Amino acid sequence: MFDTPQKLRDALWHIYRRAARPSPWQNSGNLPWDDPAFSERMLREHLDDAHGAASRPTAERQAQIEWLWQKLALRPGHHLFDVTCGPGLYAVALAQRGCRVTGVDFSPAAVAYARDLAVGYEVSGRCEFIQQDIRQFAYPVEQFDAAILLYGQLAVFPREQAQEILRRVAQSLQPGGRLCLELLNPDKVDKENSSWWYTDDTGLWGDGPYLHLGERFWDEAARLSTERYLILHLDDGRLDEIILSDQTYAPDEMRQMLRDAGFGRVDIYPGWDSLPLYDADEWLVYVAAR
Repeated sequence: MFDTPQKLRDALWHIYRRAARPSPWQNSGNLPWDDPAFSERMLREHLDDAHGAASRPTAERQAQIEWLWQKLALRPGHHLFDVTCGPGLYAVALAQRGCRVTGVDFSPAAVAYARDLAVGYEVSGRCEFIQQDIRQFAYPVEQFDAAILLYGQLAVFPREQAQEILRRVAQSLQPGGRLCLELLNPDKVDKENSSWWYTDDTGLWGDGPYLHLGERFWDEAARLSTERYLILHLDDGRLDEIILSDQTYAPDEMRQMLRDAGFGRVDIYPGWDSLPLYDADEWLVYVAAR
C-alpha cells in the first residue's frame, strides 16, 4: 500500500507549480525510447495496423517501399542503412528484395522484434539490427549504397545535432549513395498553443489507470514545438513528466543542411509524391545524393 492522499497531493502540487512554459529539449526533449516498459508499449503501437501513429499500415508501407526502391535506385546486393529502424518493418521488406540492411534504433523491444522478424522471413543473414542512440553510433565510412531516415525522427534532435547526424550519414554512404529523409511539412504543423487531457487504463503511457495531461507550445522564432506530458498513475500515485521537442525545417533550410552535410543534388517531394498515404499532405520527403 502507498499513502494515496499524500502521493496524490504531491503530484497535484507538482502539476500546479509547473513552469508556465517548459524549456525546449529538457531531459533530452525526447520520449524514453530505451526504457524497457515504454519500448514494449511503443512496439504495440508500431504493430497496430489500424492506425499510422507509430508505423504506417501495411498497404501504405508497401507503397512506400516500392517508391523507395525506385528513388534510391536499390538493387539486390545493395547495402541499406535504416537510421531509426524501429521494429524493422521497412528493413526486412527491403531485405526480402535482396538488400543487405543495417538498422539502428534506441528501443530494445523494437530491435528485438526486428531481429525476430528477419528470422521469420528467412533474411536474418542479410540483416543486422543494433540497439543504440544514433548520436552515439560509430558510423562507418563509405559503406552503404543508400539510407533512410523516416517518419520525422530527425526533428526530435536540436538543429546542431541534426546537422551532425546528417554529416555522419553522408560519410557512411558510398559516392553516389542516396538518402531518403522524411520530415513534417512546416506549413502543415500545428502552431497553436493548446492543452488536453484524458484518462485510460492501457496505452502508450501505462498498463494501469492513469490521467494524462498534455500541453503544446509553439516557438515561432525557433520554429519549434514543445509538448509536455504529465501522466498521473492512479494505482500507485507516480507522476511522470515527459518533454518532447520537435524542430521544423523550411525546405530551403533543410536543402542547405543536406548540402552542408556533404550531399549534392537534393530533390524534394511534397506529399510523398502523391502516394496513397492517409497523412501524405503533412510530409515533405527529401532524396539527397552524395
